[in-house]
Amino acid sequence: MTSAAEHKAGSGSDSMPHSTEVNSLSSATGVYVAVHGHFYQPPRENPYLDAIERQSGAAPFHDWNERIHYECYRPNAFARVLNDRGELVGIVNNYEYLSFNIGATLMSWLEKHDVEVYQRILEADKKSSVRLNGHGNAIAQVYNHIIMPLANERDKYTQIRWGKADFKSRFGRDPEGMWLAEAAVDYATLEALIAEGIKFIILAPSQAQRCRNFPTHDNPSPQWQEVGGSQIDPTRPYRCYLKGKKGFIDIFFYDGPISRDMGFSDVVYNSSHFAGRIGAAVRGDHRSSQLISVATDGETFGHHKGGTEKTLAFAFRYEFPHRGWTVTNFAHYLSLNKPTMEVELKPVTAWSCAHGASRWEDDCGCGGAPGWHLKWRRPLRDALNWLRDELIKVYEDHGRKLFTDPWLARDEYIAVIGDRSQENVSNFLAHHQNHKLTEDELVDALRLLEMQRHSLLMFTSCGWFFEELSRPEGTQILRYAARALELAGDVAGVRLEHAFVKRLNAAPSNIELFGHGAEVYRQLVVTAQINFRQVAAQYAITSLFNKQSHYQKHIYCYTVSEQDFELQRMGAMTLAVGHLNLVSQVTWESEHLQFAVLHLGGWDFHCCIQPFEGRRAHSNLKEKLFSALQLASAANTIMVMTQLCGDEAYNLQNLFAEERHRIMGLLSQETLSRLDQLYTQTYRDNYGILMAFHRDGLPAPQELQVAADIALGHRCMTILRALEQDIAERGNITNHLVELEAAVTEAKHLRCTLNIREGKVLLEQVILRSLWQLLHDANGNLETDIQQFERLVDAANQLNIGISTYKAQELYFHYLQTQVLPKLAASKALLQDTTQYRQMLKLGEKLNVCVSPWLNKLA
Repeated sequence: MTSAAEHKAGSGSDSMPHSTEVNSLSSATGVYVAVHGHFYQPPRENPYLDAIERQSGAAPFHDWNERIHYECYRPNAFARVLNDRGELVGIVNNYEYLSFNIGATLMSWLEKHDVEVYQRILEADKKSSVRLNGHGNAIAQVYNHIIMPLANERDKYTQIRWGKADFKSRFGRDPEGMWLAEAAVDYATLEALIAEGIKFIILAPSQAQRCRNFPTHDNPSPQWQEVGGSQIDPTRPYRCYLKGKKGFIDIFFYDGPISRDMGFSDVVYNSSHFAGRIGAAVRGDHRSSQLISVATDGETFGHHKGGTEKTLAFAFRYEFPHRGWTVTNFAHYLSLNKPTMEVELKPVTAWSCAHGASRWEDDCGCGGAPGWHLKWRRPLRDALNWLRDELIKVYEDHGRKLFTDPWLARDEYIAVIGDRSQENVSNFLAHHQNHKLTEDELVDALRLLEMQRHSLLMFTSCGWFFEELSRPEGTQILRYAARALELAGDVAGVRLEHAFVKRLNAAPSNIELFGHGAEVYRQLVVTAQINFRQVAAQYAITSLFNKQSHYQKHIYCYTVSEQDFELQRMGAMTLAVGHLNLVSQVTWESEHLQFAVLHLGGWDFHCCIQPFEGRRAHSNLKEKLFSALQLASAANTIMVMTQLCGDEAYNLQNLFAEERHRIMGLLSQETLSRLDQLYTQTYRDNYGILMAFHRDGLPAPQELQVAADIALGHRCMTILRALEQDIAERGNITNHLVELEAAVTEAKHLRCTLNIREGKVLLEQVILRSLWQLLHDANGNLETDIQQFERLVDAANQLNIGISTYKAQELYFHYLQTQVLPKLAASKALLQDTTQYRQMLKLGEKLNVCVSPWLNKLA
């Protein structure tokens, strides 16, 4: 990775290099550079829960969004610039310099899971707008990444309108440009974009067919130049007219070879090489200005190519300005340099398929794997197109009974997707209803709109992108289809599933277990469907382990209001009986249910759910069940439950994965505690033997080494929890810090491998909170507090559990830049006692921040 010091031409300065600010210009002059990142994650939410469930392939993270966020989205918001000693000299918000689009589904996830990064992205757009004469870096994206040429006309418009509305709700302005999923385009898509006020798009050079200069008085019929082999000059914008000159849109074609190298070579691992590669594209034809633009998946920077966000940071802030280039975005460049050439596009194209848009509907070979066919793509597309058309009939037939304009209601439903508060939904429905809707009609109205939302989500491009239908991406779009089918049945009573699944029979799978798409649907989609009874069973079983009040809580997108709850124990058995009102926050559907759940001890649960039939019947149910429990017979209690509630029963396996895993952890706790004690005793009894093995350089017996690993891991976790409490209560951490240091030393001597992922997260939080208190809320001796913090960091690093001090480093660096250095810059500060400043600067050394220039100044 390129460091700051490698490119300072011997300046000897470790301070952060600054880019050249853009002046107010009326026309472009010189070389401009735009690096575009297409940031996107497909919608991964369970259609019934409106939440992403744990994805084992993303381990140790919860899901792929979380993992890629850790590797890419956050690092680009806090990109490091390092000197040749690996010390931090600057933090760059790459989004302030990147041209970028971030898919609406990903932005929604970021807003919920890391509001700090989310705000950094919004701030970056505002700052770039100030720097670039009112043109922010962000552009919109078609809502859920459908292939626009394959969508019907109405879906094209909804995708654009939802993308625009979501963008404006976040960035506070209308988008000037829009990213098309897979850069897939045809003239019908251009027409929709123009109608919706989009000024420009970005395409691959291979998508252009021919171009020519604008007609002039001297040359009214300029010659067309054929550029269908990617020969188009990508250093200028072009104007594309609809047939008959009925409107136009401007198009930028990114530099294909450089963009390809960014994704498939090592050019982005070094900022000097990256700048050199871009410099090679600068044309020496003495034109007044030219744009070198490149585009790639934003996840390239950090996820696909680890650490390359640092390359971008240094290139933006030093390499490009050092060469006299202006870092810009497409909207800014377009405002300075209007097109002077016209372009015509090939009929249907995309940036990731050489066969038009066949990758998302045919066995074209793109995205395949050796020995695997892609024959499933066309039947899948046909099945979903059929379903979409059937759902249109349901929507129009029933929507016209509820909405003044059903399709306008769908286009504006994006306002509800982003805010499902009762007030917002009520206002939306009141605005679109064609009469005062009853409670049942309100539910049907929301069901219809959700049916349409899922009919759009089921066309998310990722479902066709890879080599097999049964992959998570294909399964996900089929789950959206299943939810749409279910909602159509709820509203209209239609049963479309059989005909849909029959069509999936024609989609052959590469996996023998499935054989065809219909079996994929049965095994991976139907089994994932969720109903109100399962939500009630989830609540019932977890209620046995929740100590807090049960009156009201949320289970994913369901509100649970507890009307009655009673629990009794008899020996090892626990029986709870209750009455719930469940309400979907999405469709406002509701059900009154009653439950009885028997815990037999260990992993054995028997839970029954049935409709609530009145308080008297519910009281009778409770009386009979608790009477059966008093006989202390599990078999008898279950028999009575079956007689009263029916044969259908739920157990631990029926719970949603997240809660099932939590309860499994609780149930294992007693056993694990006993094992911790056993391993600790074994370790203590054999400590001398273990030390002898390690002292003599011999491999320790595995049984004893494992005992040491587990015993010391358990001790470290106990200490870390105590440290967390010390800091939360503003207590003295000295004693527990000493204990941690002793445990660390012991683990080091015995070469222990501590498997304490929870400890990693806990220790990072302890370090961050400790530093925040030291910087902003110190109440003791500063020197002592700093020494303790440094000891804490040393102990954390010696544990070898992958501790990251990035957030602590960011906190310190911000404090250094805003509090310490401004005071040091004032001459008065140097006339006073400088001990405190020296101590604060020395703290930076511990966090690997470059502070030597200022320490030298104080020497």
